[in-house]
Amino acid sequence: MDEAYPIGKLPAEDLERILDRLPKSNDTRIVVGPGIGEDAAVISFDKTVLVAKSDPITFATDRIGWYAVHVNANDIATMGATPKWFLATLLLPENATTPELIEHIFQGITEACRDLNVTLCGGHTEITHGLTRPIVVGQMLGEADKKDIVSASGTCIGDDILLTKGIAIEATALIAIEKSDELAEHFSPTFLARCRNYLQDPGISVVRDAQIAQATGGIHAMHDPTEGGLASGLREMATASGCGLILEADTVCLLPEPEALCRHYQLDPLGSIASGALLLTVDPVFTPRIIDALKQAGIPSARIGSIQSQEAGCKMIRQGAVCDLPTFQRDEIGKVFEG
Repeated sequence: MDEAYPIGKLPAEDLERILDRLPKSNDTRIVVGPGIGEDAAVISFDKTVLVAKSDPITFATDRIGWYAVHVNANDIATMGATPKWFLATLLLPENATTPELIEHIFQGITEACRDLNVTLCGGHTEITHGLTRPIVVGQMLGEADKKDIVSASGTCIGDDILLTKGIAIEATALIAIEKSDELAEHFSPTFLARCRNYLQDPGISVVRDAQIAQATGGIHAMHDPTEGGLASGLREMATASGCGLILEADTVCLLPEPEALCRHYQLDPLGSIASGALLLTVDPVFTPRIIDALKQAGIPSARIGSIQSQEAGCKMIRQGAVCDLPTFQRDEIGKVFEG
């Protein structure tokens, strides 16, 4: 019997093999289809395009509706589009779904849609056998001029790699929310409150980050590193573009709260779920301008590496030593929730 997959994304090599076997579409209106490192699909409507994304939320039950809107909006923004319309499928646990739970989820969806000027335009709700917690599957639709679309395949050799905010932002919030009782034995209430608030500060949304960077110019690709963290996000961009890269690990921002929680659970922050950080590959001439524009908006960012030839592979420099960029077959946060 084949070994079962662990919790998390399918391994990239398995997903790539499956995608390669899919029938090739003859639909010439598909500008960007399924592929490793691509955040959303892009469908042409003459001079404009529709950008479509679907993503589920299975953690963070206290903000699950709000969360679903933002993570789906992120992937629209990284393609260079504006999030416009949201559909939500709510799968709710049997014997545990109350009117209060439904109200709370929809309140979160409504709040996030209002913040992003997005319209909730459809979806589905059901109470589902076998579930012990809610699942929200979101679909976000966005719109852009065709000329404004960027995709991970647009990365070029010689590009700088930029990162906004820092790593393990989402991991910090999820761990603090889901393991609050356990962590209360080791950390102060004030510290844990800051960690839980990481959903909003620094925040898991990268919509503003992407819009500001794109308006500044010089962007070749953007990516929202989620499961598998920064390291997996970088590998996905390299795969999509047929390039290599080098990560200058000592330049990557790791804030005190993520550092403390990752150390507590012995997690590698480079492989921990990372919504809230935006990865960009940019023309080096534009790097200072983009960093300055983000700074003016109160969004910290830094150059963390460069794009190399495919033959160079995916490498990392840490404290002067060069090694392979680590590979994570599952997100590091899985260690916290296994068993």
